[in-house]
Amino acid sequence: MPNILIKNGRVIDPSQNMDRVTSLSIVDGRIAAYDAPSDGQATIIDAAGRIVSPGLIDMHVHLREPGFEEDETIETGSASALAGGFTSIACMPNTDPPIDSQGVVEFIRHQAADADNCNVFVVGCVSKNREGKELAEIGQLVKAGAVAFSDDGAPVGDAELMRRAFEYCLMFDKPVLNHAEIRELTQRGVMHEGLVSLKLGLPGIPAAAEDVMTSRDIALAEATGGRLHIMHVSTVNSIDALRRAKQRGVRVTAEATPHHFTLTDSCLLSFDSNYKMNPPLRGQEHVDAVIAGLADGTIDAIACDHAPHAKEKKMQELDQAPFGVVGLETSLALVITRLIEPGHLDWPTALSKMTINPARILGIAKGTLQIGADADVTIIDPKVRWTVDPTKFRSKSANTAFAGMELTGRADMVLVGGVVKFRRD
Repeated sequence: MPNILIKNGRVIDPSQNMDRVTSLSIVDGRIAAYDAPSDGQATIIDAAGRIVSPGLIDMHVHLREPGFEEDETIETGSASALAGGFTSIACMPNTDPPIDSQGVVEFIRHQAADADNCNVFVVGCVSKNREGKELAEIGQLVKAGAVAFSDDGAPVGDAELMRRAFEYCLMFDKPVLNHAEIRELTQRGVMHEGLVSLKLGLPGIPAAAEDVMTSRDIALAEATGGRLHIMHVSTVNSIDALRRAKQRGVRVTAEATPHHFTLTDSCLLSFDSNYKMNPPLRGQEHVDAVIAGLADGTIDAIACDHAPHAKEKKMQELDQAPFGVVGLETSLALVITRLIEPGHLDWPTALSKMTINPARILGIAKGTLQIGADADVTIIDPKVRWTVDPTKFRSKSANTAFAGMELTGRADMVLVGGVVKFRRD
């Protein structure tokens, strides 16, 4: 493995409160030194005008394999992650079969190793077959390598099962990641319940469905001491509940998606199913609340909820098309364009939500450029302007909500374990 010297870049590492122009030496796949001169043998990467960041981490990605390879595979999904600047992703368990056994965890890890793209961490099921009736074999899943637990896409509706999940995961210091939704309130829902849904005559998904589940989960986490992570938070009241819970010392974290801090439910006036996602796009007051939650630290992480679907599935009528959009290849640029450029977040704060914060939530040794750490590095061009063209995605699917949008910034180069895995053409 050749040694590498990245020089002249602005190194931003929130884990060390570092933000300065310096050189970064990589030896044997690990961060070796700062301000190191070239020894004449290292491969030189000139990062002048670029930002050098710890490898980006997305803790909420759907890779679809096994079971839905027409939408995405572990190989194509991890290649898409590299193109977006991500060196580590955590894959959700709503596969077929679900990730509720050691065998499926081992299969995913094997496929990821064969693909040899980015690091793929596995999120196991909370309940067997994601049915919400009986706890999965959590201890065995941890032994196989699961880093967290979720029934994502199938909210854990049984409060007693959720309480026991918190208690059991506490034994292994693993978080429970829940999709906050009361299903009884969202049946047949297509989009956010509000003036736009009324105008379009489409069944609505009320904000209260998220708010009630968020409050329930916070109460259970507080009662058990368990670790709760609210996925893709999207409502004013849920964010307020999280803010108050953190002030009380509840062990709760949360993530937000780029589409929830960028788009509103008015996008559905086009009847384009690429704007159909769950939680749905909501009104501007909710978008503003998500941005405020990111700015004040209530929301810890940014995750894209990458949810690929084959073209023929999304081409159905709006009420029949599945929820979800791809996001790995646009996430970083949307953070730059919609959060950093307008001044809602500075670079260190934004990168903390895409590196060290998700690493700490998942308990993985990533998201840092400290001496001795794995050399997972993302080199970002913060100024380049580009237009989203889904035909150029590395993902197998192209169901993006941002086609044709002009964005600022993207990853130029990505190193995983000191090896260049992606270089922008």
